[in-house]
This record gives sequence, C-alpha cells and structure tokens, in this order.
Amino acid sequence: MSLLADVRSDGVVPEQADVVVIGGGIVGVSTAFFLARKRLSVVLCEKGQIGAEQSGRNWGWCRQMGRDPLELPLAMASLALWRDRAALGGADTGFRTSGILYLCRDKAELSRHEIWVALAKGSGVDSRLLTSREVADLLPSAAGSWAGALYTPSDGGAEPRKATAAIAEAARRLGARIQTGCAVRGVETAAGRIAAAVTERGTIRCAAAVLAGGAWSRLFCGNMGLDLPQMQVVGSVARTRPLPGGPDLSLAGPKFGFRKREDGGYIVSQAGALITDIVPDSFRLARAFAPALRREWRSLRLRLGRRFLEDWRQPRRWRLDGPSPFEAVRVLDPTPSAAVLDEARERLVAAFPFFRDMVVEETWGGVIDVTPDALPVISAVGPPANFFIATGFSGHGFGIGPAAGQLMADLVTMDTPAHDPNAFAFSRFAEKRSVPA
Repeated sequence: MSLLADVRSDGVVPEQADVVVIGGGIVGVSTAFFLARKRLSVVLCEKGQIGAEQSGRNWGWCRQMGRDPLELPLAMASLALWRDRAALGGADTGFRTSGILYLCRDKAELSRHEIWVALAKGSGVDSRLLTSREVADLLPSAAGSWAGALYTPSDGGAEPRKATAAIAEAARRLGARIQTGCAVRGVETAAGRIAAAVTERGTIRCAAAVLAGGAWSRLFCGNMGLDLPQMQVVGSVARTRPLPGGPDLSLAGPKFGFRKREDGGYIVSQAGALITDIVPDSFRLARAFAPALRREWRSLRLRLGRRFLEDWRQPRRWRLDGPSPFEAVRVLDPTPSAAVLDEARERLVAAFPFFRDMVVEETWGGVIDVTPDALPVISAVGPPANFFIATGFSGHGFGIGPAAGQLMADLVTMDTPAHDPNAFAFSRFAEKRSVPA
C-alpha cells in the first residue's frame, strides 16, 4: 500500500515500562499518547508498521451522525480532538470539517434516519433531515432527484495514512517509546497481575498492558484463555487521481460513497459492502452473532475460500519462547473486491456525472474487526489484573480512535473517565446483554 507515512522504530527494546501498548493502529497510538501525557513510561509495540492495517485503509470519515447512542458521546469527544490539533500534541492528521451526508432514495430511508435524529436529540449534534429541494441546492452537480438526506455539517474527515503516524510521533515527543516490527507474543503474570510483555525482541517488565490489536485481538486473547467474541470482515476502497472542482463534502448513497482527500483526489467505496469469509470462528461464534446476522442478512456477502483452511491451520495456542502467529503475518493485506468497487463507480457516476472521467490510482482491502453488538471493547479484563482491551470497533475505530485512547488511558490510571465506559465493558458478553435482533 503506497503513501503510508513511515514511523521509525526506537531501536533496542526497553527492559521496563509502566505500560506496554500492543498494536500500532489509531486506538493504540492514541492510548500511548494520552498515557504519555499523564507522565507514564509507555512502550508501543507494533508487529508491522504503524497504521498499516485498517487504521490506514478506511474512508477517513470522522462522524457523529448515525452513531449508536451509547457510542455517540465518544464520537463527539473524538471530533473535538480531531479539530483541535494542539489537543493531539500538534499532530497533523489532515482533518478538515467537510460535512457528511446520507442520501435517501425514498421516504422509508428518510424515516429510518428520522428515528436516529430523535434518539440524538438533546446531544448537541447538529444533524438534520434535508428535503429533496435542499439536497438539490446543496449538491447542484447531482443527477436526478432524491427524497431527502440526513446531513451533519460539523462532521468531517482526516487522512488515515498520515493521522495514525502523526499521533504516534506526538506520543514519542511526550516520551513514549515506539517499537515497529516487534510482535508481542503474549504476557507474563505474577500473583494474578500483569508482570511483563514478551516480545520477539525481548521481555518488557511492566505494571499494565493494553491490547489494541484490531483484527488480531481474538487470537491474542485466546492464547491467554480469554474468549473475545470478534469476527472479521473485509472492506474495499479505491483512491482516485486529483479531480479539481468536485464536491467538498463527504457522502454515502445507495451502493456508493466518497470523501475528498487533501490532494484533491477522492476515496471511493460503498457502505455496507463487506465481504464475510466463512471460517471456523463463523461456527464457534454463530450463537453470539446470530442477532446481527438476522439483522444484516440482506447485505451479507459470504465467501467460502482459502481463508477457511488458513484459519483452520492457524495455531490457537503457542509458547512465548518461540515464534507466534503475529510474526508469520506482519500486515493483513486482503485483495479488494473488484465487483464492489466496479459497482460503486457505476452508481457514483450515475448519481454524479462529474466523476465520469475519474482515474483510479490505487485500490486496497482492509480487515475490520467487529463485535456482536457493533460496539467496541474498551475495558479492563481480569484476571489477570491490569490487562486492558481496546478492540472490536466495527468500522468506527478511526473516527472515534482519539477519544477511545483517551478513555483507555483514564481506565489504566484509574482516573475518573470523561465518559461512562460501562457500554464497552468486556464483561457484557458473559452477561449476555441483549443485542437488537
């Protein structure tokens, strides 16, 4: 994947730290930043490159609109952090407020968004429903007519391939140590507490560990005897050459969506068009994910192929004194779906003739970690004590990453969190909280 900002490694692995953060995606680097700002000694370990997996492969949207009401406070707090460069240590993330819009074909779609607007009422979010005429005025280059739209002027986007790296460098300026190409094989415990993180390049004694491993988190937890209900889906994205004069706002319509990049090109994809590979975990976790499958079955794109055998052969337990699965695959780099991207292009050009001559410069796939209720885990997990997990962001991780890292730092240091973490507790799965069918 080209244009990914490079983050150098800090050389020799330290022997000791207050906290080891496992995973160099947007949530991991944000956690490291806010822990370092609290003056803790932090080592961030990434098996590959900073931001090389889904944190660098998403659309770049930073939105409040449409969020689960339980997640909305985090989304709002994160948007405030994205806007305030100083709040992220001067990190140049490429963020800009563009506005985000969901186009609606008919009144039924508008009605579904109306329900969300009612749920979000009183939160302070400036989302509103637009009439057909208002959509036409806002999007003069659009072809045809639309029933209306859900619009949030204050939402925006950042540049995934630079934002994670920029926050990592801000964490380093505060004293965090960054180790790339350094897989954490597991953790050691003593008296029921985290005692060390064992990496491929040496052991780091520590008082706490935070797993922000994205799609790898379930595998890591399994080796510890923890059952994290998490599945993987694959998104497909295209990047165009610069197109002067195009729409500045970001939007999603039926089977297409886009965001204008800093360079004048566009990110193009389609919402909900995710490939779900059938793997052994599909059966192990069938009961946990059954409500979500019933709810989303119309949009499912199931695929049975080599991933089933690859996962079947994947070791689920390993010793810490030998190579781990995280050293065998440094970066998840799935093949994007040509069918998804071709359909997105066709629908986009039909809706906005401006894009007729767009030139696609690059396409890529990204592996998204999802939970049964589509809410993340941002939580202490025990035993062992002082082990924390931040994962399962279900496609929302980039946008809410900074605030999620801030919340995790508060949990690690036992400071009063700015937001109620109960909705994101790991224990909710064992408690079998209801998931909407």
